[in-house]
Amino acid sequence: MRSVDEQLARALAAAVRPAPVRVAISEAQGLLCAEEVVAERALPGFDQAAVDGYAVRSVDVRTAGEEPVIMPVVGEIAAGSRQPRRLQPGQAVRVVTGAPLPTLADAVVPLGFTDGHHARVTVVQSVPSASYVRRTGEDVQTGDVAVRRGSAIGSAQVGLLAAVGRAKVLVYPRPRVSIISVGDELVDIDRTPGQGEVYDVNSYALSAAARDAGAEVNRVGVVPGNTRRLREVVEGRLLLSEIVVIAGGAAGAMGEEVRSALSDLGDIDTSRVAMHPGSVQGFGRLGPDAVPTFLLPSNPMSALVVFEVLVRPLIRSAQGKRNPHRRLVSAKLLSPITSTKGRKGFLRGQLLRDESNGEYLVQPRGLSGSHLLASLAEANCLILVDEDTVEVLVGDQVQVSFLAQRG
Repeated sequence: MRSVDEQLARALAAAVRPAPVRVAISEAQGLLCAEEVVAERALPGFDQAAVDGYAVRSVDVRTAGEEPVIMPVVGEIAAGSRQPRRLQPGQAVRVVTGAPLPTLADAVVPLGFTDGHHARVTVVQSVPSASYVRRTGEDVQTGDVAVRRGSAIGSAQVGLLAAVGRAKVLVYPRPRVSIISVGDELVDIDRTPGQGEVYDVNSYALSAAARDAGAEVNRVGVVPGNTRRLREVVEGRLLLSEIVVIAGGAAGAMGEEVRSALSDLGDIDTSRVAMHPGSVQGFGRLGPDAVPTFLLPSNPMSALVVFEVLVRPLIRSAQGKRNPHRRLVSAKLLSPITSTKGRKGFLRGQLLRDESNGEYLVQPRGLSGSHLLASLAEANCLILVDEDTVEVLVGDQVQVSFLAQRG
């Protein structure tokens, strides 16, 4: 039986980052930058007012703190003005935030330091040179790297790209993941199940999990347990995917059918993995591009746990994430739990926090059966139990992996 760490290492070794593509900056959010974005112009591109007020020479108002200084106001400059203006000694020009400063002005006196008049302004407080001014290149100089290769593009990076005049940026795209459900008992949710039939849960749940991980998802849906048909579908998806996930093809007669269908495409290793739930699974690299392909249990609860433990880190790694794993915290157990000796447990739980001391607490959920999907919907974490641990008592500290937060 292979350990979870060994199986995860095999999966992560198969990660292939998609080739970079150039996209509009409005489409780049959440992706990793694939180039060094060098600023071709300074930011700001000109000296500008940081507040509403009066552009002045600081030397002309140096005594304003001792006695009021009265100055003629020789004009007004709005934000976006292209008309150059020159300031003469002893003069002031009214400016609004973002307006270009007139020549010779080296400071802005905020409105609150004046009487606010438009013709002759009285300044009651001095300002040193460069006060309330955004200098040319203060944020970014020409030739500076505005966004570095490998940086995650968030709202601030999108804003910076726009500020330096970049309409498009080279990014690593989301890895393409195809989700397939197999099983003669499955029907899509737009049909009413007949005797012995059940809804296809896996393709919907796993597609949502893949999107949450950052993938571009193709939910293929239900594929009949027919060797030729399944082979055709998988072979087609291998050409269009960085990862393929097949739910329901890990065990039993259907597992044999799936492995037979895929035998010409590559080798799928179905060695048991020392974890619960989800010890029965498969992993291999199929097709001419050696695409990582997972066989997951048919049980939706087990399939989601295997996806969380093995497939999600692969998706994150293919995105180029430096740490593809969830955050782990230590929490005090509120109810006792038992685990299977020799297998690492990934048990559902609800993580809480004691408001009085900030300590993490965790309440196990739905431990009576691996089939209880509703308990995973209530959970916000997985409780990790080592292979050699059979029982964990109330008050013991356990490692907990955060799941996606619910809004």
